[in-house]
Amino acid sequence: MRPFAYSSARSMDDAIDLLSTAQDGEIRLLAGGTDLLTLMKADIVEPCQLVDIKRLDELPGGIEETSQGVTLGALTTLAEIEQSDLLQQRYPLLTQAAGLAATPQLRNMATLGGNLLQRPRCWYYRSHHFRCWLKGGDQCQAHDGQNQFHALFGESPCVAVHPSDLAGALLAVDAEVRLCGAEGERTLPLADFFVEPAEDHRRETTLRSDELIVSIYLPTLPASTRSVYLKAMDRAVWAFALVGVAAVLHLDGDRIAHARLVLNGVASIPWRAESAERALIGERPDEAIYNQAADLALRDAVPLEHNGYKVTLTRQLIRRALAMAES
Repeated sequence: MRPFAYSSARSMDDAIDLLSTAQDGEIRLLAGGTDLLTLMKADIVEPCQLVDIKRLDELPGGIEETSQGVTLGALTTLAEIEQSDLLQQRYPLLTQAAGLAATPQLRNMATLGGNLLQRPRCWYYRSHHFRCWLKGGDQCQAHDGQNQFHALFGESPCVAVHPSDLAGALLAVDAEVRLCGAEGERTLPLADFFVEPAEDHRRETTLRSDELIVSIYLPTLPASTRSVYLKAMDRAVWAFALVGVAAVLHLDGDRIAHARLVLNGVASIPWRAESAERALIGERPDEAIYNQAADLALRDAVPLEHNGYKVTLTRQLIRRALAMAES
Protein backbone atom coordinates (compact mmCIF):
# COMPACT_ATOMS: atom_id res chain seq x y z
CA MET A 1 0.00 0.00 0.00
CA ARG A 2 1.38 3.40 -0.98
CA PRO A 3 1.39 6.33 1.53
CA PHE A 4 -1.69 8.55 1.44
CA ALA A 5 -3.06 11.66 3.13
CA TYR A 6 -6.25 11.58 5.18
CA SER A 7 -8.77 14.34 5.83
CA SER A 8 -12.43 14.82 6.72
CA ALA A 9 -14.71 16.72 4.37
CA ARG A 10 -16.16 19.86 5.95
CA SER A 11 -19.23 19.76 3.70
CA MET A 12 -20.58 17.98 0.66
CA ASP A 13 -19.42 20.90 -1.51
CA ASP A 14 -15.96 20.48 -0.04
CA ALA A 15 -15.92 16.79 -0.98
CA ILE A 16 -17.17 17.52 -4.50
CA ASP A 17 -14.63 20.31 -5.00
CA LEU A 18 -11.82 17.95 -4.04
CA LEU A 19 -13.07 15.30 -6.46
CA SER A 20 -13.55 17.73 -9.33
CA THR A 21 -10.05 19.21 -9.09
CA ALA A 22 -8.19 15.90 -8.74
CA GLN A 23 -6.95 13.56 -11.41
CA ASP A 24 -9.13 10.45 -11.72
CA GLY A 25 -8.48 8.17 -8.78
CA GLU A 26 -6.12 10.50 -6.91
CA ILE A 27 -8.73 11.25 -4.25
CA ARG A 28 -11.17 8.65 -2.91
CA LEU A 29 -14.12 9.16 -0.60
CA LEU A 30 -14.17 7.00 2.52
CA ALA A 31 -17.35 5.88 4.28
CA GLY A 32 -17.43 2.26 5.48
CA GLY A 33 -14.25 1.43 3.57
CA THR A 34 -14.98 -2.29 3.45
CA ASP A 35 -14.16 -2.53 -0.26
CA LEU A 36 -11.91 0.48 -0.80
CA LEU A 37 -9.39 -0.51 1.86
CA THR A 38 -9.05 -4.05 0.51
CA LEU A 39 -8.41 -2.62 -2.97
CA MET A 40 -5.75 -0.34 -1.55
CA LYS A 41 -4.06 -3.15 0.36
CA ALA A 42 -3.87 -5.15 -2.86
CA ASP A 43 -2.45 -2.12 -4.75
CA ILE A 44 -5.41 -2.16 -7.13
CA VAL A 45 -6.21 1.48 -6.38
CA GLU A 46 -3.57 3.91 -5.15
CA PRO A 47 -5.15 7.20 -4.06
CA CYS A 48 -3.00 10.05 -2.82
CA GLN A 49 -5.71 11.13 -0.39
CA LEU A 50 -8.70 9.66 1.42
CA VAL A 51 -11.52 12.03 2.32
CA ASP A 52 -13.78 10.89 5.15
CA ILE A 53 -17.47 11.63 4.46
CA LYS A 54 -19.07 9.58 7.25
CA ARG A 55 -19.84 12.61 9.40
CA LEU A 56 -21.36 14.91 6.80
CA ASP A 57 -24.74 16.20 7.99
CA GLU A 58 -25.74 16.78 4.34
CA LEU A 59 -25.14 13.13 3.45
CA PRO A 60 -28.00 11.16 4.95
CA GLY A 61 -27.99 7.81 6.62
CA GLY A 62 -30.96 5.87 7.88
CA ILE A 63 -34.36 4.97 6.49
CA GLU A 64 -37.14 7.52 6.04
CA GLU A 65 -40.74 6.86 5.04
CA THR A 66 -42.46 9.55 2.98
CA SER A 67 -45.88 9.90 1.37
CA GLN A 68 -44.33 8.77 -1.94
CA GLY A 69 -42.24 5.83 -0.74
CA VAL A 70 -39.10 5.21 1.29
CA THR A 71 -35.70 6.90 1.11
CA LEU A 72 -32.47 5.16 2.10
CA GLY A 73 -29.54 7.44 2.83
CA ALA A 74 -26.22 6.61 1.21
CA LEU A 75 -24.64 6.13 4.64
CA THR A 76 -27.28 3.64 5.78
CA THR A 77 -25.48 0.48 6.83
CA LEU A 78 -26.37 -2.97 5.59
CA ALA A 79 -27.15 -3.91 9.19
CA GLU A 80 -29.75 -1.13 9.40
CA ILE A 81 -31.38 -2.37 6.20
CA GLU A 82 -31.34 -5.97 7.41
CA GLN A 83 -32.95 -5.05 10.75
CA SER A 84 -35.53 -2.52 9.51
CA ASP A 85 -39.11 -3.44 10.42
CA LEU A 86 -40.40 -1.00 7.80
CA LEU A 87 -38.40 -2.62 5.00
CA GLN A 88 -39.29 -6.10 6.23
CA GLN A 89 -42.95 -5.18 5.92
CA ARG A 90 -42.80 -3.24 2.65
CA TYR A 91 -39.75 -4.58 0.78
CA PRO A 92 -38.75 -7.89 2.39
CA LEU A 93 -36.35 -8.83 -0.41
CA LEU A 94 -34.12 -5.92 0.67
CA THR A 95 -33.77 -7.15 4.24
CA GLN A 96 -33.11 -10.65 2.90
CA ALA A 97 -30.44 -9.42 0.49
CA ALA A 98 -28.73 -7.31 3.16
CA GLY A 99 -28.81 -10.19 5.66
CA LEU A 100 -27.11 -12.52 3.19
CA ALA A 101 -24.26 -10.11 2.47
CA ALA A 102 -20.85 -10.57 4.11
CA THR A 103 -20.48 -11.01 7.88
CA PRO A 104 -22.31 -9.27 10.76
CA GLN A 105 -19.19 -7.21 11.45
CA LEU A 106 -18.98 -6.01 7.84
CA ARG A 107 -22.71 -5.31 7.67
CA ASN A 108 -22.29 -2.98 10.65
CA MET A 109 -19.62 -1.03 8.73
CA ALA A 110 -20.60 -1.28 5.06
CA THR A 111 -22.77 1.53 3.68
CA LEU A 112 -25.43 1.31 1.01
CA GLY A 113 -23.60 3.73 -1.28
CA GLY A 114 -20.36 1.81 -1.03
CA ASN A 115 -22.11 -1.50 -1.53
CA LEU A 116 -23.54 -0.37 -4.87
CA LEU A 117 -20.13 0.93 -5.98
CA GLN A 118 -18.00 -2.05 -4.96
CA ARG A 119 -15.76 -3.51 -7.62
CA PRO A 120 -15.75 -7.13 -8.88
CA ARG A 121 -14.30 -9.94 -6.80
CA CYS A 122 -12.69 -11.61 -9.82
CA TRP A 123 -9.32 -13.02 -8.78
CA TYR A 124 -7.65 -11.64 -11.90
CA TYR A 125 -8.91 -8.14 -11.10
CA ARG A 126 -8.00 -8.43 -7.41
CA SER A 127 -4.48 -9.71 -8.04
CA HIS A 128 -1.63 -7.30 -8.73
CA HIS A 129 0.02 -10.06 -10.80
CA PHE A 130 -2.47 -9.53 -13.64
CA ARG A 131 -3.19 -6.41 -15.66
CA CYS A 132 -6.67 -7.45 -16.60
CA TRP A 133 -8.86 -5.62 -19.10
CA LEU A 134 -10.86 -3.91 -16.35
CA LYS A 135 -7.65 -2.39 -14.96
CA GLY A 136 -6.59 -1.08 -18.38
CA GLY A 137 -5.04 -4.22 -19.85
CA ASP A 138 -5.56 -5.70 -23.30
CA GLN A 139 -7.45 -8.84 -22.34
CA CYS A 140 -9.74 -10.44 -19.80
CA GLN A 141 -7.75 -13.38 -18.44
CA ALA A 142 -10.89 -14.88 -16.92
CA HIS A 143 -12.55 -15.34 -20.30
CA ASP A 144 -10.33 -18.32 -21.14
CA GLY A 145 -8.98 -18.94 -17.64
CA GLN A 146 -10.44 -19.89 -14.28
CA ASN A 147 -13.99 -18.66 -14.77
CA GLN A 148 -16.21 -20.91 -12.67
CA PHE A 149 -17.68 -17.91 -10.80
CA HIS A 150 -18.02 -15.63 -13.81
CA ALA A 151 -20.67 -14.26 -16.16
CA LEU A 152 -23.33 -15.96 -18.26
CA PHE A 153 -24.65 -12.78 -19.88
CA GLY A 154 -23.45 -9.53 -21.36
CA GLU A 155 -21.41 -8.05 -24.18
CA SER A 156 -18.62 -6.51 -22.11
CA PRO A 157 -15.04 -7.74 -22.66
CA CYS A 158 -15.00 -8.24 -18.86
CA VAL A 159 -16.68 -11.43 -17.63
CA ALA A 160 -16.45 -10.62 -13.91
CA VAL A 161 -19.80 -10.42 -12.11
CA HIS A 162 -21.25 -7.64 -10.00
CA PRO A 163 -20.79 -8.55 -6.32
CA SER A 164 -23.65 -6.62 -4.68
CA ASP A 165 -26.70 -8.52 -3.42
CA LEU A 166 -28.60 -5.29 -2.73
CA ALA A 167 -28.09 -3.97 -6.25
CA GLY A 168 -30.31 -6.63 -7.82
CA ALA A 169 -32.92 -6.38 -5.08
CA LEU A 170 -33.14 -2.60 -5.44
CA LEU A 171 -33.40 -2.87 -9.21
CA ALA A 172 -36.30 -5.30 -8.79
CA VAL A 173 -38.33 -2.69 -6.89
CA ASP A 174 -37.60 0.01 -9.52
CA ALA A 175 -35.43 2.07 -7.18
CA GLU A 176 -33.96 5.42 -8.16
CA VAL A 177 -30.58 6.86 -7.18
CA ARG A 178 -29.92 10.49 -6.29
CA LEU A 179 -26.45 11.78 -7.15
CA CYS A 180 -24.69 15.05 -6.41
CA GLY A 181 -21.66 16.48 -8.20
CA ALA A 182 -20.05 19.62 -9.56
CA GLU A 183 -22.90 20.12 -12.03
CA GLY A 184 -25.56 19.78 -9.34
CA GLU A 185 -27.96 17.00 -8.44
CA ARG A 186 -29.51 14.41 -10.70
CA THR A 187 -31.83 11.46 -10.10
CA LEU A 188 -32.02 8.47 -12.39
CA PRO A 189 -33.46 4.97 -12.35
CA LEU A 190 -31.08 2.43 -10.90
CA ALA A 191 -31.42 0.59 -14.22
CA ASP A 192 -29.65 3.54 -15.87
CA PHE A 193 -27.04 3.82 -13.14
CA PHE A 194 -25.54 0.39 -13.83
CA VAL A 195 -23.86 -0.10 -17.20
CA GLU A 196 -21.70 -2.86 -18.63
CA PRO A 197 -18.00 -1.94 -18.80
CA ALA A 198 -16.98 -0.93 -22.32
CA GLU A 199 -13.79 0.11 -24.07
CA ASP A 200 -14.31 3.79 -23.28
CA HIS A 201 -15.82 3.25 -19.82
CA ARG A 202 -14.23 0.45 -17.80
CA ARG A 203 -16.56 0.72 -14.85
CA GLU A 204 -19.93 -0.70 -13.86
CA THR A 205 -21.80 2.56 -13.20
CA THR A 206 -22.48 5.92 -14.80
CA LEU A 207 -21.27 7.77 -11.69
CA ARG A 208 -19.10 10.70 -12.76
CA SER A 209 -15.69 11.22 -11.21
CA ASP A 210 -16.91 14.29 -9.27
CA GLU A 211 -20.16 12.73 -8.02
CA LEU A 212 -21.25 10.81 -4.95
CA ILE A 213 -24.38 8.85 -4.13
CA VAL A 214 -26.71 10.78 -1.82
CA SER A 215 -29.68 8.45 -1.42
CA ILE A 216 -31.82 5.70 -2.91
CA TYR A 217 -35.56 6.17 -3.39
CA LEU A 218 -37.98 3.22 -3.23
CA PRO A 219 -41.41 3.80 -4.79
CA THR A 220 -44.50 2.64 -2.95
CA LEU A 221 -45.58 -0.83 -4.05
CA PRO A 222 -49.17 -2.11 -4.02
CA ALA A 223 -50.06 -3.65 -0.68
CA SER A 224 -50.46 -7.10 -2.21
CA THR A 225 -46.97 -7.10 -3.74
CA ARG A 226 -44.78 -10.02 -2.69
CA SER A 227 -41.01 -10.20 -3.01
CA VAL A 228 -38.12 -12.50 -2.20
CA TYR A 229 -34.35 -12.65 -2.60
CA LEU A 230 -32.60 -16.02 -2.84
CA LYS A 231 -28.87 -16.59 -3.03
CA ALA A 232 -26.75 -19.64 -3.82
CA MET A 233 -23.19 -19.61 -2.46
CA ASP A 234 -20.22 -21.93 -2.60
CA ARG A 235 -20.14 -21.78 1.21
CA ALA A 236 -23.15 -21.84 3.50
CA VAL A 237 -22.63 -18.28 4.75
CA TRP A 238 -20.63 -15.09 4.21
CA ALA A 239 -19.80 -15.66 0.56
CA PHE A 240 -20.56 -13.76 -2.63
CA ALA A 241 -23.36 -15.07 -4.80
CA LEU A 242 -22.80 -17.79 -7.33
CA VAL A 243 -26.31 -16.78 -8.34
CA GLY A 244 -28.81 -14.45 -6.72
CA VAL A 245 -32.45 -14.01 -7.71
CA ALA A 246 -34.65 -11.06 -6.79
CA ALA A 247 -38.31 -11.69 -7.60
CA VAL A 248 -41.24 -9.28 -7.23
CA LEU A 249 -44.84 -10.25 -8.04
CA HIS A 250 -48.11 -8.36 -7.76
CA LEU A 251 -51.28 -10.39 -8.23
CA ASP A 252 -54.58 -8.91 -9.34
CA GLY A 253 -57.11 -11.60 -8.52
CA ASP A 254 -55.74 -14.84 -9.89
CA ARG A 255 -53.46 -13.20 -12.48
CA ILE A 256 -49.98 -11.72 -12.31
CA ALA A 257 -50.31 -7.97 -12.91
CA HIS A 258 -46.69 -6.97 -12.33
CA ALA A 259 -43.41 -8.88 -12.30
CA ARG A 260 -39.74 -8.10 -11.83
CA LEU A 261 -36.99 -10.69 -12.05
CA VAL A 262 -33.37 -9.63 -11.55
CA LEU A 263 -30.36 -11.95 -11.47
CA ASN A 264 -27.16 -11.39 -9.52
CA GLY A 265 -23.85 -13.17 -10.02
CA VAL A 266 -24.39 -13.78 -13.73
CA ALA A 267 -23.27 -10.52 -15.41
CA SER A 268 -21.07 -7.49 -14.85
CA ILE A 269 -24.18 -5.64 -13.65
CA PRO A 270 -27.45 -6.79 -12.05
CA TRP A 271 -29.21 -8.56 -14.90
CA ARG A 272 -32.91 -7.96 -15.44
CA ALA A 273 -34.69 -10.89 -17.14
CA GLU A 274 -37.21 -8.83 -19.10
CA SER A 275 -38.37 -11.62 -21.41
CA ALA A 276 -39.28 -13.72 -18.37
CA GLU A 277 -41.13 -10.78 -16.82
CA ARG A 278 -43.22 -10.30 -19.96
CA ALA A 279 -44.11 -13.98 -20.02
CA LEU A 280 -45.42 -13.79 -16.45
CA ILE A 281 -47.72 -10.79 -16.95
CA GLY A 282 -51.37 -11.77 -17.28
CA GLU A 283 -50.78 -15.43 -16.41
CA ARG A 284 -52.00 -17.48 -13.49
CA PRO A 285 -49.18 -18.19 -11.04
CA ASP A 286 -48.34 -21.87 -11.28
CA GLU A 287 -45.41 -24.23 -11.83
CA ALA A 288 -45.80 -24.25 -15.59
CA ILE A 289 -45.47 -20.48 -16.03
CA TYR A 290 -42.56 -20.38 -13.59
CA ASN A 291 -40.77 -23.05 -15.62
CA GLN A 292 -41.42 -21.08 -18.79
CA ALA A 293 -40.14 -17.86 -17.20
CA ALA A 294 -36.98 -19.61 -15.99
CA ASP A 295 -36.31 -21.03 -19.44
CA LEU A 296 -36.77 -17.61 -21.05
CA ALA A 297 -34.50 -15.97 -18.48
CA LEU A 298 -31.69 -18.37 -19.45
CA ARG A 299 -32.36 -18.43 -23.19
CA ASP A 300 -29.50 -16.08 -24.04
CA ALA A 301 -27.01 -17.41 -21.50
CA VAL A 302 -23.52 -18.12 -22.90
CA PRO A 303 -21.62 -20.24 -20.37
CA LEU A 304 -17.86 -20.10 -20.20
CA GLU A 305 -15.71 -23.22 -20.02
CA HIS A 306 -16.07 -23.75 -16.27
CA ASN A 307 -19.39 -22.15 -15.26
CA GLY A 308 -22.02 -24.12 -17.16
CA TYR A 309 -23.43 -25.32 -13.84
CA LYS A 310 -24.73 -21.78 -13.28
CA VAL A 311 -27.38 -22.25 -15.97
CA THR A 312 -29.01 -25.13 -14.11
CA LEU A 313 -28.53 -23.42 -10.75
CA THR A 314 -30.07 -20.16 -11.94
CA ARG A 315 -33.05 -21.93 -13.51
CA GLN A 316 -33.84 -23.77 -10.27
CA LEU A 317 -33.40 -20.64 -8.15
CA ILE A 318 -35.75 -18.64 -10.39
CA ARG A 319 -38.48 -21.28 -10.09
CA ARG A 320 -38.10 -21.37 -6.31
CA ALA A 321 -38.04 -17.58 -5.94
CA LEU A 322 -41.18 -17.08 -8.02
CA ALA A 323 -43.05 -19.74 -6.09
CA MET A 324 -41.99 -18.18 -2.79
CA ALA A 325 -42.92 -14.68 -3.97
CA GLU A 326 -46.41 -15.90 -4.85
CA SER A 327 -47.08 -17.42 -1.42
